[in-house]
Amino acid sequence: MLAHVVEPIPKIWGMESYATNPDDLQDKILEKTKEMLNELGDKIGITERRVMLGGPASKIRELQAGYEADAIVIGSHGHSGWKLMLGSTAINPLHGATCDVLTVYVG
Repeated sequence: MLAHVVEPIPKIWGMESYATNPDDLQDKILEKTKEMLNELGDKIGITERRVMLGGPASKIRELQAGYEADAIVIGSHGHSGWKLMLGSTAINPLHGATCDVLTVYVG
């Protein structure tokens, strides 16, 4: 399975006055992400693909619970301490993982 988690755009008071509606922008981001994931899946031969909206760490754990994965590969771009190497999103799914977790630094 090829999956990507998109973090929700935070709702900020007064955003409705901007020309772009935050919900419309979120929909566009999700659609573009699906297109990119489909292109990648076609290239590498993975037919099962999922784009999810939410917190990456919790969504990765949800996927892990409902799918028997051989490995989880997570892109990381953390910025401080241990997080310089991994980042909190990458570290979080390591706890209780039932399979190997490969973290790739994406700069």
